Amino acid sequence: MIPLIGYADRLSLRPGETIGFKVSSQGPAPYDAKLVRVICGDPNPDGPGIKEKDVPAAFAGSYPSRVQTPVRGSYISAPADGLSLESFTVTAVIWPTRPDKADQGIVSRYDPDGGNGFALALGPNGAELRLGGADSFRLAVGKPFRERAWYQVCASYDAASGAVTVGQQALGEPTLVDDSGTQSGTMTDAAPNANAPITIAAIGGAPVAGHFNGKIEAPALYAGAVDPETLETAAPLARWDFSQEMSSMRAVDTGPNGWHGALVQAPARAMTGSNWTGDERNWTHAPETYGAIHFHEDDVADCDWVTDFTFTVPDDLPSGAYAARLSCGDYWEAIPFFVCPPKGTRTADLCVLVSTFTYVIYGNQARVDFGEDWKQRATDWGAFPWNPMEHREFGLSTYNHHTDGSGICHASWRRPMLNVRPGYFPIFDARGSGLRHMPADTHLTDWLEEKGIAFDVVTDWELHHDGVDAIAGYKAVITGSHPEYHTTETLDALTQYRDDGGNFAYLGGNGFYWRVALHPEMDGLIEVRRAEGGIRAWAAEPGEYYQAFDGNYGGIWRRNNRPPQQLAGVGFSAQGLFEGTYYRRAPGADDPRTRWIFEGVSDEIIGDFGLSGGGAAGFELDRTDRHLGTPENAVVLAVSENPPGHFVLVPEEWLTHVSTIPGGTHDELTRADMTYFDCPGGGAVFSVGSITFCGSLSHDNYDNNVSRILENVLKRFLA
Repeated sequence: MIPLIGYADRLSLRPGETIGFKVSSQGPAPYDAKLVRVICGDPNPDGPGIKEKDVPAAFAGSYPSRVQTPVRGSYISAPADGLSLESFTVTAVIWPTRPDKADQGIVSRYDPDGGNGFALALGPNGAELRLGGADSFRLAVGKPFRERAWYQVCASYDAASGAVTVGQQALGEPTLVDDSGTQSGTMTDAAPNANAPITIAAIGGAPVAGHFNGKIEAPALYAGAVDPETLETAAPLARWDFSQEMSSMRAVDTGPNGWHGALVQAPARAMTGSNWTGDERNWTHAPETYGAIHFHEDDVADCDWVTDFTFTVPDDLPSGAYAARLSCGDYWEAIPFFVCPPKGTRTADLCVLVSTFTYVIYGNQARVDFGEDWKQRATDWGAFPWNPMEHREFGLSTYNHHTDGSGICHASWRRPMLNVRPGYFPIFDARGSGLRHMPADTHLTDWLEEKGIAFDVVTDWELHHDGVDAIAGYKAVITGSHPEYHTTETLDALTQYRDDGGNFAYLGGNGFYWRVALHPEMDGLIEVRRAEGGIRAWAAEPGEYYQAFDGNYGGIWRRNNRPPQQLAGVGFSAQGLFEGTYYRRAPGADDPRTRWIFEGVSDEIIGDFGLSGGGAAGFELDRTDRHLGTPENAVVLAVSENPPGHFVLVPEEWLTHVSTIPGGTHDELTRADMTYFDCPGGGAVFSVGSITFCGSLSHDNYDNNVSRILENVLKRFLA
């Protein structure tokens, strides 16, 4: 366990609203807490450094240390009030993804400590029925399951005779594998009743253990020992239909007792079932073929820790980035959150749009380039010392995989996110700081503070829920370095703001790229489906491209007829390692319509410096493309040059191994286009097309050509 760690129950709020902080501290002494305004979160001593301002807050003080442990593993808990079992039969259809792992519950009502109950489970010996407690009677089929294959499993117990039967039947096309069978035995002193709910996808206990990995479909419970041949006509006590209420956290019981279950830790829904044929790929059109739920032993949607202290934002607290800074002995923690202005109110002319959806989607990204050099640099810099590669107890990011090899499609802010911290760097950057996401975006807020440019912050959460009203009236809205993940609602709001006369500055790369959905019942839970196309950390299974949370087609926005070029003039084109080069001034810099942007800048080379990869044009690059929606009047001001050889085009640009959709060569399309265009409503858009741009703003004491260009743009936008 990390000695001092915590999280908040929300990432953004307005004056008058309250945020709760949940902390785990292993120290024998109390920990101290205070409020700070976060200005710069870069721990690099060669940069601006960590900049924070103490802010008075009622919660400031000491709190007793206590350990709160993370909770992982998804399952369903269904009350079984009044259920008294003697003889019974339990069935389910399963698709195991870790069939070699022991003690995985399928359907259980089990109390291992009390010595009673039953559990239909799986392990290396196939399906298994347990009766009794920790030293229970066990009977297994004795034939291992194949990985990612469908089976019908069934078990029964007859109290009168003591007969126990457990079986598994492979479904689908016949194979030459001997993996179907039945095993029988006798148990005369079974105790099938337990003072416990019915658990699906785990064995049970307190805390719940024995989590299942894979898909489960149509679990059912019957009174009496039912002959498997007559199950289709038998009346169940309970039968859960996962194809119903797909976007909810409820498992509907179609049986007579209404033992509806609650989904715990958000397993993946809208998963293809055993009867899916490929004829219909949209679950909303044929939900009966999507009656499976995919469970994982490492799912995390809510750590469900107890709140240690709360903070109600006072009316006079300025909008901005803040953190609850904690300390206990030699350890420190900083839990960030964002304060927006009161609803319907603006306290500045400029709005910084904070990309919390992207922060959460990347939350706890475990990177394979982590190593001893990272830990040594963290020590030398006094950076946040904990890394998801070594601490996976809070769940990983959607750029990682579950233990069963499937991609992680859910992310939540209701857990500690180690990389969403001021002072954290994810990448060992030999040329700079290696910042991404929340810490990287403080390069921009630090620059605004240094230039004396007043700003409010609004996050994409408010933009999603309030629409354009969240940003209406601001003279300009600007993004940070990586606004990658968006909902339909956030894109609609930004488009309307721009078309209604707003000025918009996109100051990053690989923005507006992936579509996501927010869960309608659990605030803070976000879904992404890595559908066909795009640079993907994993690929969704065929037929599982539609989001469970809202029924929309997932994947990249380009596949949903909304390429980033339509909004910002540029869109993702190429990616490499965390390295940056520079832009070269283009003829558009001297165009009479746009030369004001380069006022005071005579340089041909722009941004050959910076704290992010060593240059303003790097890592992920966006370019213009008329066919994808770049407006005809867009002016290219500068174009990046000399990308390192490790940069590659995004997959959606390729037709064959030698030809691309636009027709250009790899080198021609591997570029960032700094772009400007006026909009019919009277507003304008300025885009830099590079994720490392903001890392160059502080160079040479904030007096450089990148800084001057942005200052010129904002002066015009805010005039």
